[in-house]
Amino acid sequence: MRFIPTKVHGVLDYVVGIALIAAPWLFGFAGVGGPAVIIPIVLGVGLIVYSLFTKYEWGPFGFIPMPVHLVFDIVASLFLALSPWIFGFSTEAPNVWVPHVVVGVAVILVVLFSQPQPAKVKAGAARA
Repeated sequence: MRFIPTKVHGVLDYVVGIALIAAPWLFGFAGVGGPAVIIPIVLGVGLIVYSLFTKYEWGPFGFIPMPVHLVFDIVASLFLALSPWIFGFSTEAPNVWVPHVVVGVAVILVVLFSQPQPAKVKAGAARA
């Protein structure tokens, strides 16, 4: 069931991180301000930072195990998806809150289908 290799997951991490940072301008809600704007930017920066420190193909400073990275992804994505109701901007126009929910749910799905270890780690573990 886990068919997304960590190599692909890593690329998605950086793409989603950049997209989250740009989301307020891409979806036209930068003028709303407050948590609606701050949350995706902070989570996007955070995603890029912890991806840089993850032990996978795209983590140059890898020391965070991939399973821990996946937990970070789930927690951050749940927070992102629920943030319109937690912070009260769910009554704004759909272009403000729908991206939070869609990206949050999409990342949770990616995590559920992502392999928990890079291929080289799995191969090394199989030899041991």
